[in-house]
This record gives sequence, structure tokens and C-alpha cells, in this order.
Amino acid sequence: MKRFGLTVLLSIALFSPALAQHVDATRGQRDFRACAPCHSLEPDRNMTGPSLANLWGRKAGSLPSFERYSDALKSSGIIWDDRSLDGWLTEPQRMVPENEMPFAGIKDAAVRADLLAFLKDASKPGATQQTAQQGGMGGMMGGMGGMMGGGQDQNLKKLEPGIQVKAITYCHDTYRVTTGDGRSRAFWERNLRFKTDSSKDGPEKGAPAILPAGMMGDRASVIFAAPEEITRIIVARC
Repeated sequence: MKRFGLTVLLSIALFSPALAQHVDATRGQRDFRACAPCHSLEPDRNMTGPSLANLWGRKAGSLPSFERYSDALKSSGIIWDDRSLDGWLTEPQRMVPENEMPFAGIKDAAVRADLLAFLKDASKPGATQQTAQQGGMGGMMGGMGGMMGGGQDQNLKKLEPGIQVKAITYCHDTYRVTTGDGRSRAFWERNLRFKTDSSKDGPEKGAPAILPAGMMGDRASVIFAAPEEITRIIVARC
């Protein structure tokens, strides 16, 4: 553990000498609670996002067991290390434009340093898995965006192409939803909800709509006019 601590201090000192004197992996473990609902530390246990096990030295977008990487991240050429992960945690969209991580970033450099110190130890091969409860969102959640949805129900009779569902495929643990504007988006199977709305504001038959749901932009609801439409549109295809 002492050797690990020295390695982290030296690495962080390369880009932040002042922070190197105060980095605290224990604080980083607490901060990781905000990441735990989407990222596991267990090898190949993927959730909304990919497993973070064995992260250091891995090429971005390359974990074989995770099938929902954005094209932007897969083609970025980034290798994850202290410096690249600090940049990613600062502002993912600035580092890799058009990536699909629903996270605005951590502006506090001390918080990033603590989190990286914890992750570097907890994600290394053979590391004892740390308990990071899926609660205590804390200060990091400030940059993750607000609650999506709410308020009066949207009228779904006339849909814009971007929310009109044209096709849904299912492969392993992933749904891919294609909308009327030609775009396709991948969802972890637990993050896509299927609903019906037969009211006057519900969608027309055969024209389901997709709407954002949840707090972090990684969840959505597909709304149908009737239950029998659900199984008709989903096609099992990899």
C-alpha cells in the first residue's frame, strides 16, 4: 500500500504539484459513490457504463464485453492513464466531443485527484473489490445535470423525427433504438423502459415515441399506443 501511495503521488505531481501533497484515496472512495450506480469495479460486470476494472493502460472504447461505446470514444485513440483520466473527469465532452457519457465533469482538481488515487488502486488486477454504496451523491452530482422529464405530459400525436421510434433491436444486454432522424442510440437493458399511453395525448398506433427519463441522461422511455405493439417492434439481432 505504501508503494502504491508513492506511485500515485509521483504521478499526480506531474500535472499538479500542489495537489500531490494532499491526495487522499479514502476521500476518493467516498466520492466514487456517485460513480457506482453506473460503473462497477468488477471485471466485465458492465452496467450503464463499462466496468472500470483494469482501467489503467486500456485503450478507450476497447473493453470487449461492453457494446455501448460511442463511435467518438472508440476512435479517440486515448490510452487511460493519470493524465488522460484527469482530463476526462474534468470535462468529458471537451476531451472527446460527441461521446455519450452523461456527465458534465468535476471542476474541483482536489476531488479529481482523490478519486483517481482510489480508482488506481481499486481497479488494478487482483485488487480487493471496494464497497461503494449507490448513494451519497455528494458534490460531484452538481455537474451531472438535473432531473429530466416531469411537468405536464407531452402530447405525442405529432412527433418530431428525433423522438419517433422507427426500430428497436436487442442483443445480449443492449437495446438499440433508431429514430426518424436516422440516429441510433444504445441503452443498457435496465435503462430502457417500455410504457403505453392510450389517452388523447398518447402516440398514434404504430408510431411509438422515445422520451428521456431519470437524472443522468442515460435512461429513456419508449411509449406505445397499445401493449401489443411492444413485442412487434423489438427484433433480436446482433
